[in-house]
Amino acid sequence: MEVPPRGPRRALDQTQVITRLGEGLAVTRRLGEAAMSRTLAVVDEFCRRAHAQGADDILIVATSAVREALNRQEFVDRVQRAVGRAVEVVTGEEEARLALLGVLDGLPDLPSAFVLFDIGGGSTEFIRGRERRVVAAVSLPLGVVGLAERYMTAGPVDWSCYAAMEREIRVALSAGLSGFATASQPEPLVGTAGTVTTLAALDQELQAYDPERVQGYVLERPRIERLLRSSSPGPRSAWPPWSASARRPSASATSAFAKAS
Repeated sequence: MEVPPRGPRRALDQTQVITRLGEGLAVTRRLGEAAMSRTLAVVDEFCRRAHAQGADDILIVATSAVREALNRQEFVDRVQRAVGRAVEVVTGEEEARLALLGVLDGLPDLPSAFVLFDIGGGSTEFIRGRERRVVAAVSLPLGVVGLAERYMTAGPVDWSCYAAMEREIRVALSAGLSGFATASQPEPLVGTAGTVTTLAALDQELQAYDPERVQGYVLERPRIERLLRSSSPGPRSAWPPWSASARRPSASATSAFAKAS
């Protein structure tokens, strides 16, 4: 990102790679060797690209998967040895604050009060924002990777497993968000990160992922339920190539989470 003294910021490079760092974490509580190697390779590549663009100070931030792993220090040390940069493992509350700042930057015309949610692979954050500040933030250990590994398979959706997964989500939301929604009037719900943007792109049937069309898109609950009904392997095989990661069982977990919340 280029930040001139005056005028708007300009993105010099923007890339997203899904490494599934939290793969297997829900069962073993550890980061797997293959997942760490994949992620380390991507971090190294991103640092090289940043240096090529003239970046001097590079900040590497890790969130829920590393935060919860028993062997997180091993991964942090490996990254530092490989790229010469320390890794900052942020708390759930700090992750929520950073998510809010990102949304406010990308959607400057949001109303003064809203609720933000970020469904990740290993955790989900809920943030109540008001006048560009965090009023309340909750981080729950619910993520689509862990849910998919416990309840979903690569084959057709097992609806009994799906119902059990939805029950777990509802119980966790009920307990974790107790007292969170204190507003007297309903507030707009804003989603960020890969799970909700994937749903927005699929709902528009985009053949090529277009951030401009995804940004600010209004996704209604009936449309999420329609996407869920199409999440069996047959229809998913016709999804666009960019959605390869969404064709995993986590697609059903994502839809279940959005529907339950």
